[in-house]
Amino acid sequence: MSSDDIVEQMNATPPAVIKTLQGRVASYAAERRELRMEFRIGLEFCHTVDIVQGGFITAMLDASMAHVVLAAEHFKVRVSSIDINVSFLRPARAGDYTAVGSILKAGRTVAFLKAELYSAKGELVATATSSAHLTREHR
Repeated sequence: MSSDDIVEQMNATPPAVIKTLQGRVASYAAERRELRMEFRIGLEFCHTVDIVQGGFITAMLDASMAHVVLAAEHFKVRVSSIDINVSFLRPARAGDYTAVGSILKAGRTVAFLKAELYSAKGELVATATSSAHLTREHR
């Protein structure tokens, strides 16, 4: 399965949370074990006028990390977070964002992941690391 096929399949049936955040998978680079997602965040996800609530920032980061594992494993695993550590580097305002998720290390049942969230201006807004439990399909 090519990277383009993986992106197409992910965008064909996105989970409700991705639809809610107006998200989509933009690209997958298998050789770098990196996946990019794009999101459009409206004022309905903000507090204090136009500042995006931290849980939605975490959701974008988490989605990119989970999706990169699904892509790398060709949809043959289920991914559930063990922990997520987020660093909020600057206020995120309503608008367009790119989340870049990557695999640091993956074993049979646990993966170590990282993600970065960028504003439309290319500013690094937040970063995350995560440990995820992988449930593999039985053949």
